[in-house]
Amino acid sequence: MSDLTPELRSTITCPNCGTAKTETMPTNACQFFYDCSGCGTVLRPTPGDCCVFCSYGTVPCPPIQIAGKGAACCG
Repeated sequence: MSDLTPELRSTITCPNCGTAKTETMPTNACQFFYDCSGCGTVLRPTPGDCCVFCSYGTVPCPPIQIAGKGAACCG
């Protein structure tokens, strides 16, 4: 196990309207859906990413921060 303490806040930016909002990431699950507060678009992870934070956030999800890109963080 890594000694790295993951960052738990990430700013998600909607690719459709550009609305950016800082959110707290879950530490025990991946977030597959995110409702944009600007335009209402439901964001989903892009191919190859495990969650919306990895696709649209300024900081990837905690499991990826610790284990690295390509880790099986969502089971």
